[in-house]
Amino acid sequence: MRKILLATSMIGVCVLLSCNSGTEQSAGTPPAEESQSVGQSGVQDDLSQKNVVQVAIGSTDHTTLVAAIQAAELVDALSNAGPFTVFAPTNAAFDKLPAGTVDGLLKPESIDDLTNILQYHVSLGVFKAENLTEGQTIGQVNGNDIKISISDGKVMINESAIIVASVPASNGIIHIIDAVLLPPAAN
Repeated sequence: MRKILLATSMIGVCVLLSCNSGTEQSAGTPPAEESQSVGQSGVQDDLSQKNVVQVAIGSTDHTTLVAAIQAAELVDALSNAGPFTVFAPTNAAFDKLPAGTVDGLLKPESIDDLTNILQYHVSLGVFKAENLTEGQTIGQVNGNDIKISISDGKVMINESAIIVASVPASNGIIHIIDAVLLPPAAN
């Protein structure tokens, strides 16, 4: 029994030492990563497939969407396991909105409206474009539904946005769309 306890202790010490190798720091000083980011988005993983947020960050066509996700403080939520289907408007889609709309939504006092709009672009589960059907409704994170239609082989959302491409991610799928989805007005 004593040999088993000793062997287990040695393995534990080896694991602890290997976790700390190459990361010297003074006592009482938190690692740089911890002071910069907390939550799921702060996990450093350069080997796995990118999650939906990391894919968006890597796209030059989605800088407005990334800025909005950051302003609405949704980075950690969308970095979690999911699975999510994200309907991701391009920068050009945001440019179609009336002048000043995006700037207004990015202000701190508009966080509730921005969050509602962004959550209208997210579904729980993975909905691949090839499996979407005419007339299908999909519940969105904000509590509203979107409606799918198919015209000339193109998948449309709410008869206003076309899925132009799809990108798999570690925690779901991203459908790149050519228009911003606006949730129905509250009753």
